[in-house]
Amino acid sequence: MEAYKQEFIKFMVESDVLKFGSFTLKSGRQSPFFMNAGAYVTGYQLKKLGEYYAQAIHDNFGDDFDVLFGPAYKGIPLAVVTAIAYHELYGKEVKYCCDRKEAKDHGADKGNLLGYEPQDGDRVVMVEDVTTSGKSIDETYPKVMAAADVEIKGLIVSLNRMEVGKGGVTTAQKEIEAKYGFPVASIVSMAEVVETLYNHEIDGKVVIDDELKAAIDAYYEQYGVK
Repeated sequence: MEAYKQEFIKFMVESDVLKFGSFTLKSGRQSPFFMNAGAYVTGYQLKKLGEYYAQAIHDNFGDDFDVLFGPAYKGIPLAVVTAIAYHELYGKEVKYCCDRKEAKDHGADKGNLLGYEPQDGDRVVMVEDVTTSGKSIDETYPKVMAAADVEIKGLIVSLNRMEVGKGGVTTAQKEIEAKYGFPVASIVSMAEVVETLYNHEIDGKVVIDDELKAAIDAYYEQYGVK
């Protein structure tokens, strides 16, 4: 596993973004872990987050893109900090674009999009925090494609939960790939999280002990891809 992936996993725990316990998801599933990207609230955290996204994008998609698109609302800061970090790490100037939940009907930048206005021929990478159902992509993909004749190079998320999607057969990431025809990648997968944190300490405390590991295994026995 690449060093930045291990660093990112520890960063999520230290930032109180990745939590372990018992959580009821929107899907109704009872999960032993939960990720809340809204917990990134400091300048340092956002700077580091952008760097991790930039490294993962570079690893998975290279420099073959022009625009970072972040679905509202959590995707907006993700697109911004990743664009900044990509320039700092790789010297490439990329643009950011986001959608609006409500279209703006006045001013110079009215419409459904915020930031850069995509042009024909642009190559776009979409950035999200986590994908469990693909609902946000279903909502925002038509907006991006309606803006111009662009090519979606792929979608990057921070965590691949590795559980079955709406269809109940394969993961949400695989469902998106099959539906839209572009690749979906993640900074880390839940398997990499367990590998990094199982019986390892952060700030003097074991994050995933035997009991929690058993709960995670049981969750994937029920909701993981067979």
